Amino acid sequence: MVTLFGLSWPMNIIRSVRSRTARGKSIVFLCFIWLGYIAGILSKIAAGSITYVFFFYILNILMVSADMILYFRNRRLDRLADGQS
Repeated sequence: MVTLFGLSWPMNIIRSVRSRTARGKSIVFLCFIWLGYIAGILSKIAAGSITYVFFFYILNILMVSADMILYFRNRRLDRLADGQS
C-alpha cells in the first residue's frame, strides 16, 4: 500500500511545479497525509519493526513535504498573478 500510494507523489509534485498554481489543492489534505506518515513512522519505531517499508514511509513523507512547500510557493504566485502582495 505504501509503495503504490507513494507512486502518485512524484506525479503530483511534477504537476505542482508545472501548473504554478495552488488552485485545486488542499493544504489541510496534505497535512493529514503528512501526519498519517508521521504516525506510520512512529509506529514502526515503537514496534521495533524497521524494515524496508520504513524507507518508503520516509520517502513518501519527503515527497509530501515537497508538495507542501510547492503549495505555498504556488499560493504566492497566485497572489502575485491576482495583483495582491
